[in-house]
Amino acid sequence: MAFHRDGRRPYRRDDGARRNERIRVPKVMVIDDEGNQLGVLPTREALEIAQDRGLDLVEVAEKADPPVCKIMDYGKFKYQQQKRKQEAKKKQTVVQIKEVKFRPKTDEHDYQTKLKHIRRFLEGGDRCKVTIFFRGREIVHKDRGLAVLERVKEETMDISKMEQAPRSEGRTMNMMLAPIKK
Repeated sequence: MAFHRDGRRPYRRDDGARRNERIRVPKVMVIDDEGNQLGVLPTREALEIAQDRGLDLVEVAEKADPPVCKIMDYGKFKYQQQKRKQEAKKKQTVVQIKEVKFRPKTDEHDYQTKLKHIRRFLEGGDRCKVTIFFRGREIVHKDRGLAVLERVKEETMDISKMEQAPRSEGRTMNMMLAPIKK
């Protein structure tokens, strides 16, 4: 562990690839900054070549025998890695699960409104969990809840596929719909 220059509290160095003096093996396979192989060299000699060019000696494959080291500008390398990570994060899409709740006695107008919500969620690329919630003695009529789920499935068949068949859990009955990829 290293300390600040004024000797206060310790700080940790970054956990990146080993470079320069931190490479402790006697011989390494060296690749120069243009991508040419310089062959297997003693670590000291490889380090001198890197320092003559004003660059760093960075270990890129520590498991190889001998380890592979590349002569490069480490700061620039770390910057490019960070940029690549950010680009990958931008392209990543997050699929959410939206839930729409029905009751076995849901009226027609309410049913149509909730169906519009389900269609909007599926067209937006989100998965949709359709839940039937039973209150009191409604639990006796599970067939009514199943009929509502089947109707939702039939009316959204053109834009979705059933990911999880209707199943009962306590006082609820669930079904999962996923959008069809175009």
